[in-house]
Amino acid sequence: MKSLLFLVLISVCWAEPHPGNSSLDHERIVHIQENGPRLLVVAEQAKIFSHRGGNVTLPCKFYHEHTSTAGSGTHKIRVKWTKLTYDYLKEVDVFVAMGHHRKSYGSYQGRVSLRESSENDASLVITNIMLEDYGRYKCEVIEGLEDDTAVVTLNLEGVVFPYSPRLGRYNLNFHEAQRACAEQDSVMASFDQLYDAWRSGLDWCNAGWLSDGSVQYPITKPREPCGGRNTVPGVRNYGFWDKNKSHYDVFCFTSNFNGESFSL
Repeated sequence: MKSLLFLVLISVCWAEPHPGNSSLDHERIVHIQENGPRLLVVAEQAKIFSHRGGNVTLPCKFYHEHTSTAGSGTHKIRVKWTKLTYDYLKEVDVFVAMGHHRKSYGSYQGRVSLRESSENDASLVITNIMLEDYGRYKCEVIEGLEDDTAVVTLNLEGVVFPYSPRLGRYNLNFHEAQRACAEQDSVMASFDQLYDAWRSGLDWCNAGWLSDGSVQYPITKPREPCGGRNTVPGVRNYGFWDKNKSHYDVFCFTSNFNGESFSL
């Protein structure tokens, strides 16, 4: 009789932790949501082209990986658009939407809105495009603890041109170069814009500032005064220099209001 009672007690002691362990395992699965919906944000096009004065839509849609619905309905969807800087260390706020609340920032005020062609459409509409709107934009969708992002590049049709003041070459620090471009109805060119111009045949021996603070110049025909006759064509990079003390020319970018090509 004592032996039988001892065996029953052993069975109870080993059996009691089992339901608890099963419950903990289940909670872990729910917590990491291995089989639950996962928020996905997708940009149908990674690069969009437009021109100054035009209107454009930067595409962005969101889904749940394991469902066909746009949202779970548990949490409100928050959509945030930001513009990425060249060093990616800072983002410029463009537009935020959550429920019926909408807010735009800076020079984008009155010019941006969500397209909302469907319940999962977070695409950004920008009207009356400015030269400064050129660049990379991040679409971020947040629902509860889940979030995901997509990046879209807005390219502007236009022209890159080198500029040096009447005093002669290499007389502009970075800030003076910015003002010089503005006086020419333009903005400082980005590396991508200069690279595209080089691919289209731009050849210029003088080094100039770019919008990211680097100093570069495009060469299609290598020659002795421009880095050497035996060098390969390309965009030559002087690197980053002191924006106040260093002096170079500048590469500017401008765009027509009607988007037609032109030359300076």
